[in-house]
Amino acid sequence: MSYNIRYDNRWDKENLWSLRKDRLSQLLMDYDPSIFGIQEGLLNQVEWIDITLKNYNYIGVGRDDGKLKGEFCAIYFDTTKYEVKENSTFWLSNTPDQVSIGWDAALERICTYGLFKKKMSDKMIWVFNTHFDHVGKTARKKSSELILKKIKELNTKSLPVILMGDFNSNPDSDPIKIFKNNLQDALEISSTTLKGPRGTFNGFDTMHPMDNRIDYIFVKEMNVISYRHIDDRLSNNRHISDHLPVMISVQ
Repeated sequence: MSYNIRYDNRWDKENLWSLRKDRLSQLLMDYDPSIFGIQEGLLNQVEWIDITLKNYNYIGVGRDDGKLKGEFCAIYFDTTKYEVKENSTFWLSNTPDQVSIGWDAALERICTYGLFKKKMSDKMIWVFNTHFDHVGKTARKKSSELILKKIKELNTKSLPVILMGDFNSNPDSDPIKIFKNNLQDALEISSTTLKGPRGTFNGFDTMHPMDNRIDYIFVKEMNVISYRHIDDRLSNNRHISDHLPVMISVQ
């Protein structure tokens, strides 16, 4: 599962984190993903999810300092099912090993990754989670190229790969086309048709259909059984976040 949870913004009025967080945690518990990545989570949000989901642990750092400051692209995993063998974070820039802003991006952008081993099994999988810049067109394209380069460097044993995130890119854009030259859009290879709206971004707007797809899950060496955009709501029919979570089931 990939989920942009919307950062804790005190100006969000009726969409404040404090009004959304209980329902968001309940959604995660209801769907019970073995592994999921979030985008835009600040430390208090990352810790809230960690506390409320009892069997999960997470990897990741804040993008502003490589520690606790700024938004995380945290990856959570069910500790009863998986253990993490290695993990790190790199910045989407020409200097990926240090805190930096890349190309024409407006902000620091990161990709967090981990190598996960399934318990009671020899099966292992690489998982990458990212959030592309909303301004820099060049940055988005270069970020795709950098992530693919990192995957190639790390995945020397040709293990299965999952790449997820908010890519701020439509399906016909260059960043997505670059990924699809090396990875598979899980929606396109799913054994079943998409469940939920076609789009993933709602902007907290409950009045109009969602047709803007900018959140994706890409895979390599995996069989995708289902692909879903989860349109669960608060009790007042407001959205839980300004993005829908994307969830796949795989073999």
